[in-house]
Order: sequence, then C-alpha cells, then structure tokens
Amino acid sequence: MLNIFTLENGRLVGIQPDEIAVRKPIWVDVIAPGDGEREWVGKAFSLILPQPEHLRDIEASARFYEEEGRLHLRSDFLLGKESDSRSVIVAFVLSDNVLFSMHDEDTPVFQHFRLHSHGQPDLVADSLDVLVDLYGSDVEFSADALEEAYADLGEISDTVLNNTLSDKQAGAVLANIAHAEHLNGRIRRNLMDTRRAVSFLMRSKLLAPEQFEEARQIMQDIDSLDGHTAFLFDKINFLMNTTVGFINVNQNKIVRLFSVVSVALLPPTLIASIYGMNFRHMPELHWPNGYLFALLLMVLSVAVPFAIFYRKGWLK
Repeated sequence: MLNIFTLENGRLVGIQPDEIAVRKPIWVDVIAPGDGEREWVGKAFSLILPQPEHLRDIEASARFYEEEGRLHLRSDFLLGKESDSRSVIVAFVLSDNVLFSMHDEDTPVFQHFRLHSHGQPDLVADSLDVLVDLYGSDVEFSADALEEAYADLGEISDTVLNNTLSDKQAGAVLANIAHAEHLNGRIRRNLMDTRRAVSFLMRSKLLAPEQFEEARQIMQDIDSLDGHTAFLFDKINFLMNTTVGFINVNQNKIVRLFSVVSVALLPPTLIASIYGMNFRHMPELHWPNGYLFALLLMVLSVAVPFAIFYRKGWLK
C-alpha cells in the first residue's frame, strides 16, 4: 500500500500516484509493498526499495549511513502497548527532499502522525521535519506505553502486598510480572534505537537550527524515560522477589506440617514396635487387655504432642 503526502497550506495531505508530477510529494509511506508498487517507486523516483529480509539481517553498525547523496536509516517502532507487543522494522530513505519509509505493518506511531499532521497546520515544513517528528512521536508513544506499564504494576502491587497469595495466585502474578518485564525491556530497546537514530541525524549536519533543537529535546525526553524504565526494572524485581517469597512461605508451611506429623507419630510407632517384640509367647495370651492398653497408649502419645504443637501455633 502506498501513502503519498504533499504539503498544502501547511498541512500534510494525501495525493494519488498520478498526481506526483503536478504536486511534489515530501513523504512516501510504503506498507508491505508488492512487486507492482516496488516497480512504480523505482520508475517514479529512481529508487530501489530494500527487501524485508535485508532489513532483518542488517548489522546494527550499518543501520544509519549516507550513500550517493541519500540518507539511509533503519529503526524499530513499537507495535502496540500490550505486554506481548513487538517492534516493526522501518527503513527510511531521504532522497531529493522526499522521505521514503517502508515497513511490513502499519504502526500506531505512523497512524497517529498522519492524522495529527493533517489536522494541525504548520506542523511540518519539509521531509526532514517529517522524519524528526516521527521519531518524536515514537518517543511519546513509548512514554504512553510506560504509563500503562505503571498502571499494570500498580494492580500487581495491590494483589501482592494486600493479600496472602496461594501458589496458583502466585503463579498468575509471576506471569503478569514477566509480561510487564518484557514490555519494559521492549520499550527500553526501542528508546535506545531511537536515541541512535536521532543522534545520527544531529551529527549529519542536515538539520536546520529549529530541527536540531527539536532533536535535542527528543534526546532529553529519551534520557528522562530511561530513568523511568530503570525504576520499573527495580519495581519488577521487588515484586518478583516478594511473590517468590510468598511461594517459599507456602512451601515452608507444607514442610513444617510434614515435620510436625512425623515427630508426633514417632511415639506410637515406638510403642507399637516394643509391644510387637515377641520373645517366647504372645503377650495377649497372658494379658487379655494388652491390645486395648497398647492402642490407648498410642493414641495418648499422639494427642499430647499434637496438643503442644497446636498451642505453639505450628499446626496453623
């Protein structure tokens, strides 16, 4: 799918492919292009779009470079704010004052930016503005995702700190904590990738003073969000350790119960063993009440330890 945009009265407006000769585009957004769309872009702009497999295999050190007067960038953008969210690889090419972006799936950052730039005039003035603002929108989206992670961890904290957890509940809490940690790690990685891209733009000396200042503000926002992600990691570790502590307490209760029962059953076992020792004759032949006496003695030897353990609270 091709989304082609030009500037009209300071607003980003979509145009059709056959209008590019009359209305010069500043941004061509290509989503999961087919062979026909790749061929059209190649003929209209003399540009070969990168293949998806090349985007995935590219080395981290070769994500940002200049070649033949064109600026090439490859960045990751978050797809969704949920705990199972993932990143979408986006390739940017800046050529002849036209920004080309190619990705396999549309992302919330691009959707929001298209709507925002169409409704607000003078938001962008050229293709570099579009690129810088996309990275700025990506940082804002990461901040929104962090706020949702805060809310999710707040609910987990209420569950962990205000209730006595069973093993089943603790397992569910651990799963939620793992999901929150995955999202936080994904956000942190996305911010690191955005930081590298914006830093490359600032070093490229292509930005106007206003664009450079905006890029500097984006870097400051990333620095502040890094502190939040570090705090979330600490909170996740605390909740993880607390939940594991509840599991250990539950297991200790079970082990303690078995220990108490084992100790309480030692006296009757000893009595039964002594009473069952036959040297010459069966004891009950000389004492008809021998069985009853042994059984009462065994019950008494169990009742007394259990009463003591109960008073000490070891059976609760």
